[in-house]
Amino acid sequence: MAIRILVTDGCDAAAMEQLRLDGYEVVEQFYEPDTLGEALREFDAVIIRSATKIKAPQIDAARGGRLKLIIRAGVGMDNIDIPYAEAAGITCRNTPRASSNAVSELALALLFSCARNISIAGHTMRQEKWEKKAYSKGFELRGSTAGIIGYGRIGRLTGEKCQALGMNVLSTVHRNKPEGCECETMHFVSMEELLSQSDVVILCAPSGEKPIIDQNAITKMKDGAVVINVSRGSNVDEAALLEALESGKLRAAGLDVWMDEKHPNWALASHPAVSCTPHIGAGTKEAQKRIGAELVDIVEHFSF
Repeated sequence: MAIRILVTDGCDAAAMEQLRLDGYEVVEQFYEPDTLGEALREFDAVIIRSATKIKAPQIDAARGGRLKLIIRAGVGMDNIDIPYAEAAGITCRNTPRASSNAVSELALALLFSCARNISIAGHTMRQEKWEKKAYSKGFELRGSTAGIIGYGRIGRLTGEKCQALGMNVLSTVHRNKPEGCECETMHFVSMEELLSQSDVVILCAPSGEKPIIDQNAITKMKDGAVVINVSRGSNVDEAALLEALESGKLRAAGLDVWMDEKHPNWALASHPAVSCTPHIGAGTKEAQKRIGAELVDIVEHFSF
């Protein structure tokens, strides 16, 4: 019997073709949450992106079926209840290396946009408004300080790019300190120091039990600082961020991720000091090919 793989949110076409050439039966179909679990009983593996969530109800419905492997084609796995799945004998994997550079480049793109008012200046140009005076008050990145929260693959690549631009980089250590990072332009500090010393705070950390940037954190930040979030929407208290932008406490924000991506905070997204994108961090052709190659490797080396 052929091994069956369900792909719910789309994936690189070359990767899908390779799996089929390898002899796997690949079905590309999206299921609503209330029907997904039952469908998973008929598949040995499922490949998902951010749209599909596999939580306790789906895992319970899939029990007793064929499902042995869940692959998140991307980095974050907060849309999977990993402990619950593994307790049911289902292995959970992701492709953490493939999209790291793409996400770090988007962090810099959002940062440039915030520094030079590119988003709102372009928007007003399309309204046939010449707002040169209003948007000629940008700031240069060279010589400024970037505080990067989360110094894993994405954070480290972002830090390297910031240093290449002449910025100083700060980060925090929650577990083991990464080796080979500290130098004249990069130091690990406490969260308090990072918040108080950074001109730009860039979020590259996994999601936690509560937001990293909330009203308390914003109070500790420099007046006129910038927040960039390419991690998870739950890492930022969106109401507190909007209030800080409206009061002028914070200068700008660059956001690729949102608390509720089916119903984004439109008041925040439409604020003139916000540069935003609809969760496109991994959205480059190069990253998608790397993700495809990595997930094919996972499937080919998994013992079904």
